[in-house]
Amino acid sequence: MANPPINVTHLAAVDAARAARVLSEVRAAALAGQRTRVAPRPVIEESWGRMLRSGVDPEHDFRSDLLSEEELRRRRDNSPLKQVLPVLRQGLLSVADVARHIMVVADSEGRVLWREGCAPVLRKADDLGFQLGADWREDVVGTNGVGTPAVVRRPVQVFAGEHFVRSQTSWTCTGAPITDPRDGKLLGVVDVSGPLDTMHPATLAWVDSVAKLAEARLREVHLDTLERLRAVAAPVLARVGGRALVVDRDGWTAAVTGMPYTGRVALPRGVRAGRRWLPALGVCSLEPLAGGWLVRAVDEPLPPGATRIVLDLARRRRWSVTVSSAAGSWSHELSPRHAELLYLLAVQRTGRSAAQLARDMFGDPARTVTVRAEMSRVRRYLGGFLAHRPYRLSEDAEVDLLLPDDPRDLLPHSTAPGVVRGRGT
Repeated sequence: MANPPINVTHLAAVDAARAARVLSEVRAAALAGQRTRVAPRPVIEESWGRMLRSGVDPEHDFRSDLLSEEELRRRRDNSPLKQVLPVLRQGLLSVADVARHIMVVADSEGRVLWREGCAPVLRKADDLGFQLGADWREDVVGTNGVGTPAVVRRPVQVFAGEHFVRSQTSWTCTGAPITDPRDGKLLGVVDVSGPLDTMHPATLAWVDSVAKLAEARLREVHLDTLERLRAVAAPVLARVGGRALVVDRDGWTAAVTGMPYTGRVALPRGVRAGRRWLPALGVCSLEPLAGGWLVRAVDEPLPPGATRIVLDLARRRRWSVTVSSAAGSWSHELSPRHAELLYLLAVQRTGRSAAQLARDMFGDPARTVTVRAEMSRVRRYLGGFLAHRPYRLSEDAEVDLLLPDDPRDLLPHSTAPGVVRGRGT
């Protein structure tokens, strides 16, 4: 019978030094391929497996080049997390000096953008390479409180020997992802870190609750922005005939006339004024407004020319679909569920019925209502490139499917039977 996983929180709360020794033994045995006295926690064991497959060296840390001051400033200015720094500071820094913690905020690529807190701990973080502009992705520096939450998309505490790289095992890190409340896209990770004896059982819930407060603030900012744009849109749409809508710079709808309401329009990257083909609307005329765009539908057929759809599942947790045609190209980052659905359609070009997709997704052909609801959401950005009866990608499009080098890394957290078959496991 398999050994039960270690209860790190309980053990560390009673005796942090003993917990560190036990975890050091577990780490050494696991990396040597030996049976461990107690099993690592599942989230840690899965992370170690990813590290071994990706070739991270557990005995020698890797220091990436730091971002230049100019690039760091650019990323800070462009990051939505800049809007919630007051929330994070108020929630996490108020006890940082007393608890000997630092707060670290990284972007979706694992780059450290902000770092504040207890001065002596900041100096210790420098020794670990935990510096402004450093790259703390999991597949670069191993299991840690920034990179691992970004991969698994949930809060994670990494204590002592649970770090994959030896130089980090004198440290404890607790991180929580911050996602865009509008579409679930990962914006970054907030992390609280410090020496081993700063570990506390409540830290995980504390950091998670502050991350959720930050997401709530982002939701408020989004709603306030749309409300201001509606005031601009009302007189404009009153003068416009036909089908039209006003969207913000990211394509979220503020107001609509002459057509059914749609929550978001997929705008092309680097959008500019003029005629563009949009997935959900066809050919449209785009005109800039203060804080957004006026989008007017033009009843013309789809422009001629070959269309190419690239479904990119090769990058961990950065899955996307890109459509290129004579009218230009655009990309959309995929949620885990939509990545699963489009993978199944890409490997079954003849199409799948709702019942077949339900069986491939859930092992239950009766769950067609869920499948149809999700496919309706996919159609919002794929538009005419997604056919139905059966569901399939456009027969006129060339479809490229980009997969990870190791089949086991294909949508690694998916339990969909059709994906599991694709991994060959």
